[in-house]
Amino acid sequence: MPAGVPNIIGNEAAERFSFYGMRAILAVFMTTYLMNAAGQRAVMGEDEASGWFHQFVAAVYWMPIFGALIADGLLGKYRTIFYLSIVYCLGHLSLALNDTRLGLFLGLSLIAIGAGGIKPCVSANVGDQFGRGNQHLMSKVFGWFYLSINLGSTFSTWLCPILLNNPNFGPHYAFGLPGLLMFIAAVVFWLGRKKFVHVPPGGFGFVREFFSKEGLSVLLRLAFVYVFVAVFWALWDQSSGGEWTLQATKLDLNVFGFHVLRRCRSSSFGGFNCSSTLERSRMFFGSYLGTFCLRLEK
Repeated sequence: MPAGVPNIIGNEAAERFSFYGMRAILAVFMTTYLMNAAGQRAVMGEDEASGWFHQFVAAVYWMPIFGALIADGLLGKYRTIFYLSIVYCLGHLSLALNDTRLGLFLGLSLIAIGAGGIKPCVSANVGDQFGRGNQHLMSKVFGWFYLSINLGSTFSTWLCPILLNNPNFGPHYAFGLPGLLMFIAAVVFWLGRKKFVHVPPGGFGFVREFFSKEGLSVLLRLAFVYVFVAVFWALWDQSSGGEWTLQATKLDLNVFGFHVLRRCRSSSFGGFNCSSTLERSRMFFGSYLGTFCLRLEK
């Protein structure tokens, strides 16, 4: 087993906790808890909050284009992940300390920039740790890697809404806990710096090749595939903190006289993002089952 793998897996579990915990409460925060500079409640309507939410999610998923260029062309994966993890932490800090639109804008902007550096590099960094001598372990490690993702995200989508609803905690703690986990993620990753296999960046030659006619033509061909992928994620992301979460606040959760998820329903969070949590559970057990089956095959 490569020496740096435990640091990568620990980093990913904490980072996914921070991202999905913050994201799970974002729409409800904007429509229920947002304040103005005078300390008065100044919440958004659902349409405006949905607009903010989707602009943020879109930025999280197109910023990795620039993060990948920085990593492969200039800084390398380790430095890109670590430096932009600090930016990520500052975004969480802004959300935790400032519950106005200014804090919201700064926080979401910094988190999107930070995610842009992390998303394109983490899985590739796992692959970099393997060579011919240990590549037979790669599928097993990736199984544990994706299990850590689903562990972190599952617990955060359950816990952060409870903190948001609790009057003893509220938004500052609900956003502060993901920020703390992101800080832990950065520290765990930094501790593995001497254990990782570091693949050097390609330099400006790589950047020029990327923007060459041939490089752009490859991207154009891939774009046709991602048009269809985008349709799936556009629908799925409504369940993970977006419209379906807001819809859940209006659901009647009485089923044959039994009130489902009473505590979370009273929080205006309607089942703590049930659709997202069910999806996370499916992915959690799917990841574990996939690892188990791979071991059986061998």
